[in-house]
Amino acid sequence: MLPVTPEVSVILPVRDGQRWLREAVDSVLTQTLTALELLVIDDGSTDATPQILKQCRAADPRLIVLRQQRDGLVAALNRGLAEARAPLIARLDADDIALPARMARQRDYLHAHPDVVLLGGWAEIIDEHGAPRGKQMRPSPERLRDTLARKSPFIHPTVMFRAEAARRVGGYRAAFEAGEDYDFWLRLADIGEIAILPELLIRYREHGGSVTRTRELRQIYSARLAKLASAARRAGRPDPSAALTAPPDWQDADPGAFERDSSRLFRMLELADPARARAAPASAIDLEAITSQRSTLTAGERKFAQAAALNLLRERGDLDAMPRARLLGVLLSLGPLKAAKLMLRKS
Repeated sequence: MLPVTPEVSVILPVRDGQRWLREAVDSVLTQTLTALELLVIDDGSTDATPQILKQCRAADPRLIVLRQQRDGLVAALNRGLAEARAPLIARLDADDIALPARMARQRDYLHAHPDVVLLGGWAEIIDEHGAPRGKQMRPSPERLRDTLARKSPFIHPTVMFRAEAARRVGGYRAAFEAGEDYDFWLRLADIGEIAILPELLIRYREHGGSVTRTRELRQIYSARLAKLASAARRAGRPDPSAALTAPPDWQDADPGAFERDSSRLFRMLELADPARARAAPASAIDLEAITSQRSTLTAGERKFAQAAALNLLRERGDLDAMPRARLLGVLLSLGPLKAAKLMLRKS
């Protein structure tokens, strides 16, 4: 029977996830903690996903299916937040598997630590066939806030958080496309403690649906904005990202003050695409956008900056000696050893 008030609501967004969906759903509905509900938000699937969900729902009324018309991941997550009835909310993706005691272990931890609003965990990595490929046991629970200030320490489908805290900070924000989870963690950390349960909680599937270069760049851009907004809040200033309602376009000729420097940087980083490097007008080659922010570059941003500088050196025979010398200087300043490897690889 469906519990009057579940202890945990599990949010699982899906679009065209027929291949592994049933396995993901079964892993939730067979948890040792039975007082739960599973909210599956179907984001306009056109494959067999609706039929699979109908069959699963007929077998277990704890599964609740919510449908929307390809409104996207953030809308799906926020729909789940709005509909969840439990005081604790867990995440899972449609290609992952929750280990049997996962929900009970996280519930117990949060009951024992009422100051913690966000709890992550570890994951076993599996391939598309379910074969083990290693483990993600990161990061150390110590100095977790220091890690969060630099990058996301949480594996999104392992997290459990308090519903009241999630709603208080406003849920996920569409402006941080591809980095909406990191922005969410930073805002939860503003109002409570965060923790990592050092136990394997899920089997996390890595498969052929790899992240494209464009999406990876958007993810890195969103993470940079999320960190800048978080730093402002920690300093007691208003959230400079509060007015953003959609992902900023770094090609915007007149960006807002908050994203201006980041947009300038990312117009250069997108030249990591050789076609863009070839097509960019000489006036758009703004090396100062990289050098002025070199000390703040993350590993991902540095990788794109190196590729952009190398592409300009290799693809732009129209550049004079002075710009080429400056490009080489930028490439070397971003990491001499890495620069040498890149140049050898592309020679």
